[in-house]
Amino acid sequence: MRELPRKAKAVVVGGSIAGLSCAHALIAAGWEVVVLEKTGAPRAGCATGAGLGLDPLAQKILRSWLKQPGILELNTVPLTIDQNEATDGNKNRVLTRDENLNFRAAHWSDLHSLLHEALPAQTVCWGQMFLTFCISEDRTHVEVKSKAVQTGDITNIVGDLLVAADGCLSPIRQSFLPDFKLRYSGYCAWRGVLDFSDEENSDTILALKKPYPDLGKCLYFTLGQGTHTVLYELLNKRINWLWYVNQPEPELKGSSVTITVSDDMVEKMHEAAEKNWVPELVKVMRETEQPFLNVIYDGEPLDRIVWDNVALIGDAAHPTTPHGLRSTNMSILDAAVLGKCLEKWGVENLNSALQEYQSIRLPIAREQVLYSRRLGRIKQGLDLPDRKVFVPVTAREEDCEELQQKAMPSLNEIPSILVAER
Repeated sequence: MRELPRKAKAVVVGGSIAGLSCAHALIAAGWEVVVLEKTGAPRAGCATGAGLGLDPLAQKILRSWLKQPGILELNTVPLTIDQNEATDGNKNRVLTRDENLNFRAAHWSDLHSLLHEALPAQTVCWGQMFLTFCISEDRTHVEVKSKAVQTGDITNIVGDLLVAADGCLSPIRQSFLPDFKLRYSGYCAWRGVLDFSDEENSDTILALKKPYPDLGKCLYFTLGQGTHTVLYELLNKRINWLWYVNQPEPELKGSSVTITVSDDMVEKMHEAAEKNWVPELVKVMRETEQPFLNVIYDGEPLDRIVWDNVALIGDAAHPTTPHGLRSTNMSILDAAVLGKCLEKWGVENLNSALQEYQSIRLPIAREQVLYSRRLGRIKQGLDLPDRKVFVPVTAREEDCEELQQKAMPSLNEIPSILVAER
């Protein structure tokens, strides 16, 4: 009897959207996948995920994984307008308006749930904390050690490939690049989601629609002097908002870039908001329960994202600031490209597959990370070597061209290896 070919196995560290996307892409390529995630259960309703925007290519890739027709559309909101505007704190003035955005807005936990529910049962090992890994001397396999958070039991998993989807503070990346440090952007972001499903016609929501009349289809960027906000609607009557504040780098505790905030910090934020934003937006911020604070980092683009049997994807491969809406979209595209490269080359040519993955993703990731950084500095009124500090209230049309999402490099570029996905 002829022996069937061995099924290749991948161990993915990190069960966020990047890790689950990788699981989908590799399973579609014919691989066995185990995802290790330290969280004890799926993070449904997780506040700190907040909102995200999915570009057209990411939407196509997600539909191919989710299979169920229309499920993505049922769980997201169309964003057809990209609008940048200036404010003096009393009224807003339009700077740019693009009515062909073609993004979709999702809540992090909604997208995460969709991806998780579409995976085969037992793909994700919840409550497993990654400890260490080692590559065999002959470079044919990798052994990953994890610990059960609840019991302390140690598990060893042997696979052909280790995928680091373990975020911007990736310990796996650090094992190869011990001198790599995240770069503080110069600002932090207050974030929150206001649920108005029980008060759809509340005074707050009705008032908000006056300065923001296209809520439900528009991605609003409102720029003040040295600061800006982002505002858009999510599914199920929720308003997602962010406010970027220039400040010295806070001290982080633990392995998260989210800061636990006190009632006093929140009240000071509310008071400062009254000096910067129209009253309707301030009221939304005041009525939002449990706003939180993210420290905004990125990293200098890497020269490589693969080593032997190890590949980086998502924020582990390219930490980025959020202004170009790239983090989730790049993670999904990383996963799709990696899966197609593995399918093309097979496990017996793993090195060639990983080298092609790296050659496809590195140049575009570099461009987009640096442009997102530039976009953040422009909108925050920070110095750039090749242009004057951006002043929204006096900005001319030619000063505003870079503000639009469509200016992102390679935004509509589809890697040739994914052409069959079109």
